[in-house]
Amino acid sequence: MKKLTLFFLALIAVCLGFQGCDNSKTYAEMLEDEKNGISDFIKKNNIKVITQSEFYAQDSVTDVSKNEYVQLASGVYMQIVKKGIEDESGKLLNPNDTVKNNDLILVRFMEYSILDGDTTLTNLHATEVVDEFKYTESSSSIAGIFTQGYMSMYYGTSVPAGWLVPLSYVRDRAHVKLIVPSKMGHQTAMQYVYPYYYDIQKYQIY
Repeated sequence: MKKLTLFFLALIAVCLGFQGCDNSKTYAEMLEDEKNGISDFIKKNNIKVITQSEFYAQDSVTDVSKNEYVQLASGVYMQIVKKGIEDESGKLLNPNDTVKNNDLILVRFMEYSILDGDTTLTNLHATEVVDEFKYTESSSSIAGIFTQGYMSMYYGTSVPAGWLVPLSYVRDRAHVKLIVPSKMGHQTAMQYVYPYYYDIQKYQIY
């Protein structure tokens, strides 16, 4: 009887030990960390956030000199550095070069983990590698599937929804910067509730 009592006491102690070592966060806590991380990133980088109404009022552009980013309904923050190919005066030379169903898009980008504070992936200096995806649209949705590049190697073939958001506002060879919350990110971002910053230096549509 004494041995049985000691066994149960030991079992209880082990269970309590496992509970004490369980430092996993709830989904709500991870969302709070994400929200705070994005807020800190915006403050540290002196980003001026404007509303969609302000964005549309200034012809769907962001003032780079003021480091403006528009916060869109999707939760994505976007800065349009260059809307497309421009002349010396900044006039858009390719206003009709919009993305269309089944277009292929080449992308040069840098990915930065906001919570880790480090660059996690880039093809900016890999002359032999360029990421490419196929853009598709229907009456109710848009999507992108990677056909080659680093993103598909590391995160799977689905293009982050946040990458598709700028395509409604820019033209061929645009340059944008994005803060993409986890719900609009790739599989890893969604799984671990991680926000990412992207400097997409070229969307080349063909």
